[in-house]
Amino acid sequence: MTDVQSKAIPDYRTPLKRARRLGSAKSGTGHFWWQRATAVVLALLVPWLVGTLVSFVGADLGQVHEVFSRPYNAILMALFVAALFWHAKLGIQVVIEDYVHNRAAELALLLLNILLCSLGALASLYAIARIALLA
Repeated sequence: MTDVQSKAIPDYRTPLKRARRLGSAKSGTGHFWWQRATAVVLALLVPWLVGTLVSFVGADLGQVHEVFSRPYNAILMALFVAALFWHAKLGIQVVIEDYVHNRAAELALLLLNILLCSLGALASLYAIARIALLA
């Protein structure tokens, strides 16, 4: 609605009614907390990942394969990948919802975001499982 339209048509709804129509009181809180939860998980796992990657300096592919075939490393890497793609999906969703104003483009980008993040997570988890289980 443009400024001209909003001045021509007075809005007599209460702030609560406006908020319900926009959906801000429905799922935003859960979205906020999941974004923070995945950020905490990532903050805890990044030092482990950096330490693991630094330990690979001068290592060959067999040594890298051996490290990631250990159960605790495979589990931590799977948790990292799941949290990473979930966090990315939530963050990109917020950017799309805030900055894309064409409804058709917004829906298409939201679906693309879900698809790409899901495919990335599934491919990564498959690779981790393949390394861990075929060692």
